[in-house]
Amino acid sequence: MSATTQPSEVQSADAQTPETASKKERLQQFLTREAADGEMYFKSKFIADEVGLSSKEIGALMVKLKESATNIEIEKWSYTSATTWRVCPA
Repeated sequence: MSATTQPSEVQSADAQTPETASKKERLQQFLTREAADGEMYFKSKFIADEVGLSSKEIGALMVKLKESATNIEIEKWSYTSATTWRVCPA
């Protein structure tokens, strides 16, 4: 007997669960609000409590937002002990 995986059981690495989508939306709303008056720079660990996410979750979501967000521009700015992100209105 061999084990097979049904197509319905396989989920793409890019597939978003409702929980992941809401985290992404929450982060995007926060960044949009904070960058409304101009550019902002931050490290994930310093905004984690405000957003209610871990710094690791923020880092992963920033990569996705960089590709998909249309109302803000996201740039990986520098890396010194942790990534600094630059966010500004689009």
